[in-house]
Amino acid sequence: MRFIAVSVILCAGFFWPTFSHPRGEWTKLTLTQHWPQTFCSVEKTCTTNISFWTLHGLWPNSGMMCNTSWHFNASLIKDLIPEMKKYWPDLIEPSSSEFWKYEWTKHGTCAARAESLNSQHKYFSKALELYHKYNLTNVLKDNRIVPSEQYYTLDDVETAITSFYNVKTKIQCVHPGKGGQVQVLGQIEICVDRDFQLIDCEKSTEEIWSNDIPAVAISGQSELSVCDHSMPIYYPPVPSRS
Repeated sequence: MRFIAVSVILCAGFFWPTFSHPRGEWTKLTLTQHWPQTFCSVEKTCTTNISFWTLHGLWPNSGMMCNTSWHFNASLIKDLIPEMKKYWPDLIEPSSSEFWKYEWTKHGTCAARAESLNSQHKYFSKALELYHKYNLTNVLKDNRIVPSEQYYTLDDVETAITSFYNVKTKIQCVHPGKGGQVQVLGQIEICVDRDFQLIDCEKSTEEIWSNDIPAVAISGQSELSVCDHSMPIYYPPVPSRS
């Protein structure tokens, strides 16, 4: 599963081979946010009391690992680190910068083909800016979609988001294993053009970032993928402290 596998791979000390895929200029960016409670309830190697959606990444739709010699340097984004620790955390290793390093190497070096994102500071600060501008936590809450033990339909979630953004997003769930009846809300992608204006996201499996990290099945559950209209959605709440 993409959003689960990122931290697993990094924390294990394993990195993808360095290579470059020149695929031309990108035409859109995908701002991806995930729900921490879903991550940790499935991954089992982390616990969190975070009660808001956090950043997964900002991904251009063309290219990957475009310049592996352009190394991540945390000192260049020193002023952003406190905000990134809060809103763009590695949920397994909160004190680590390896998640950001991975996102920069794979996606940031490709986004940097545009002048507006041609430095580490520009890339990470723009991702944070877009994250705050398109605040999923508040949008869902304002439409009475809140973490709880009750179930929602995909139409409920789509309507809440579309009514605010007026574009199509990609809503992804962790699907149950054999015999399961409920899918778990996990990740939402919002798309913008080169001018950072909202545009529709496509749901096609041909989208190049539909599998940012190869899918893995964990605890009998399948990979993160577009939510199923025929199945109820569970939006897991923050566990209460004993």
